[in-house]
Amino acid sequence: MKTWTLAIFFSFTLAALAVDEASAPAVPPQLHEAVNALDNAQVQSAIEILRANFLSADALDEDAQKRALLEGLAIRLAPGVSIVPAASESKPRGLLPFLAEIIDNQAGYIRPGALDADSLSQTDVALKNFTDKKMPATILDLRAVPAGSEFEVAADFARRFAPKGKILFTIQKPNAKQERILTSDMDPAFKGILIVLTDSDMLGAAEVLAATLRQNAGAMIIGAETVGAAVEYSDFPLGSDQLLRVAVSRVSVPEAGSLFPDGVKPDIAISLPSDIQGRLFELSREHGVSGYIFDKERPRMNEAALVANTNPEIGATEEKAGEAAPPRDTVLQRAMDIVTAITFYKKS
Repeated sequence: MKTWTLAIFFSFTLAALAVDEASAPAVPPQLHEAVNALDNAQVQSAIEILRANFLSADALDEDAQKRALLEGLAIRLAPGVSIVPAASESKPRGLLPFLAEIIDNQAGYIRPGALDADSLSQTDVALKNFTDKKMPATILDLRAVPAGSEFEVAADFARRFAPKGKILFTIQKPNAKQERILTSDMDPAFKGILIVLTDSDMLGAAEVLAATLRQNAGAMIIGAETVGAAVEYSDFPLGSDQLLRVAVSRVSVPEAGSLFPDGVKPDIAISLPSDIQGRLFELSREHGVSGYIFDKERPRMNEAALVANTNPEIGATEEKAGEAAPPRDTVLQRAMDIVTAITFYKKS
């Protein structure tokens, strides 16, 4: 067969032994690099060697070859291609309610929970409150935003921070002559220090919002590199119970370029284990985020304690021994460190 591609050879390590999707091992990066280094003749030669010498002939029949091709393409084109159940809608990960608060009288904090009309309206209220109270900074936490392609709403969020007249991003189809251009058509609601928090699960519209805010509103991004799925998908039926989900258009930010498939890289890389981040998000539903940022100052011996013949350090040690320390949101903590530093130097 002359229609063999690099993807077939790349995927044979997974498909040749007929392993199912759940048990398939992760593809080693060195294999990916090795395959890319081969020219077309070497790829064809490797395939012929496999046909002639591989110990399992069944793994090299025509059916196995077709499955290897599809599997290899899906792996190589991820997250642009996937096969998903037709009956199940993709559910957002632990959708959190909108949250806004002022942290230590230094920065306003907004966690939209979702990019939708309700959270946008609440964001407007929060930004007005921050402005009225002369907050020098806003921290926009996008770590809890579920996957989605609500790019128009993402543009609405960006308009709250980007100067009027800026091109926010474009949505392009590879074979289309036209592209959708989204611009900022209003004066920003906030003009101070802007920090955006990201995590490694972020994909879709939230990635676009983070990237355009860095490009057009001078935002600093703190957190982890995002997935790289700033695309619009179309679903194509594969029988009655499976869909082939294919990326059909991509988002590009001026100067930064396309966000697919490389995602958004943070200016300051820091991340939390997913279980700790999830616990913090749950705790903040009722208690807010402020209590999970700063470490409490340890009591020290002082003149008053000497007069009273007490030792506050001993009491603090005993108290800590009896209860577990609360988790700390080190990503948000780092953001607050940056806000403090920038504010200090601006005053200086």
